[in-house]
Amino acid sequence: MDQLALLFVLLLGALLSVPVGDRFGLPSPVLMTLLGGALAVADFVPDVNIPPELILPALLPPLLYAAVRRTSWRQFAANRRPIFLLAVALVFLTMACVAFVANAIVPGLPLAAAVALGALIAPPDPVAATAVAGQLGLPRRLVSILEGEGLFNDVTAIVLYHVAIAAAVSGEFSPWRAGLDLVLSAVVAVAVGLALGWGANRLMDLLGDATLQIGLTLLVPYVSYVVAEELHGSGVLAVLTTALFLAEYATDADDVMTRLAGHTFWDIVDTLVTGVAFGLIGLELHNAIRTASGRWGELLGWAAAIVGVVVVVRLLWLLPATWLTKRLHARRDYDEEIPVSWRETVVMWWSGMRGVASVALVLAVPLKTEDGSPFPDRDEMVFIAFGVIIATLVLQGLTLPWLVRRLGVRADSEREKEFEKELAVRAAKAARRRLREIEQVEELPEELAEQMMRRAFDIGIRISPDIGEEGRQQRVRSLKRVRRIQGEMMSAARHEVLAARSEPGADPEIVDRVLRHLDVRSLR
Repeated sequence: MDQLALLFVLLLGALLSVPVGDRFGLPSPVLMTLLGGALAVADFVPDVNIPPELILPALLPPLLYAAVRRTSWRQFAANRRPIFLLAVALVFLTMACVAFVANAIVPGLPLAAAVALGALIAPPDPVAATAVAGQLGLPRRLVSILEGEGLFNDVTAIVLYHVAIAAAVSGEFSPWRAGLDLVLSAVVAVAVGLALGWGANRLMDLLGDATLQIGLTLLVPYVSYVVAEELHGSGVLAVLTTALFLAEYATDADDVMTRLAGHTFWDIVDTLVTGVAFGLIGLELHNAIRTASGRWGELLGWAAAIVGVVVVVRLLWLLPATWLTKRLHARRDYDEEIPVSWRETVVMWWSGMRGVASVALVLAVPLKTEDGSPFPDRDEMVFIAFGVIIATLVLQGLTLPWLVRRLGVRADSEREKEFEKELAVRAAKAARRRLREIEQVEELPEELAEQMMRRAFDIGIRISPDIGEEGRQQRVRSLKRVRRIQGEMMSAARHEVLAARSEPGADPEIVDRVLRHLDVRSLR
């Protein structure tokens, strides 16, 4: 098997892991990691030779962009305190504790290298956390906090990592320079993200066509990441800023085709890239296995100690941090989503899985220092990092569904239905309000006005049939019957048009265009 065939195996596995995971109640990223691990120990599978410096730029931008599309700036703003406590403060604390323990137990490991090790394993993976949490039906407030933590903690960790690596390579370290680098990195990233977001928004208006606009959204996160990194800013923060800007300002409510196609496209990209990313984590196990040759006992002991530090520090931080957030939340009128019970806090604790960023950073540790000597204890750092990644990703990922069921942490489905019903009512009222404005300008026949008013009401029922329960059951049943009949009519129309594709003289491009119009009409 060559490298290209291995890539196709991972892509196929990414697709199959979703239904298999749904069938057995297991997270698909964990299944892909196990698949990669199984391939890593197979004799017929070649070693993966991807330059470490390309892993983050190739995989992280589309994953971050896809994750941001599922959230909003309002959620980040509302959860700014818990996100700061997790994505910044907890990363610093975890890095410090890991560096202290690693420096103490690993003979000869310099403090700067220990800090680099702490920085690269400190941030939980945004993709793993959201992918696992999204499949378990957790309360939206927990998913929002986990998404915010996962998306922003890489910003802190990667800057700290680069500062520590530079100190280990050169032998010099300045706390003031490190702090300045962190601030400048954030400022440059935000400036680049906003500029590219504004430019991409204008370019989308110029392109017009849905296919070209969606293609641009695939390029934008890569450009944002690379430009920010070239200017010594945070590529991760730049992608987040660009994605949030476009989500806020590049949405046209009437551009149905772009929105539908865009959601489908990014769902596909998210599934495939996530699968490949976690498959690579498993495949990179050969590095750890090669390092541990003849030293399994010693290295496993060190890795287990660091895993314990990572897990315990997160728990010890979450307990007081959650309590403090609750106290501040109770004293002030914050529109903030926080864990409301110890059960939810435990679920947040056990969701701290490491992943793609940690793998890329540990593989990117230099082989030599500035004076030409080998980087101190690089092999030991690689093994410990992979031990933490596999232990948290596989152990926590496989047991998190059981823990969630055991603790009974579930989304408030009634609240979600109420919000959906509220939006349906608002949509129907907006349609009726617009109809009245039209009637003031245009003379509508009474029969047409009544028909349009019924359709305005139908808009709400199509979204949430529950809004018609009070005294309107007959109307709801009638609408459901109409929708069923219309569905069968549209199906017959699509079959007829599709059959014309194979008729002599039929232009397939015209057939596809007509079929696309029918598809969009069916979804309205």
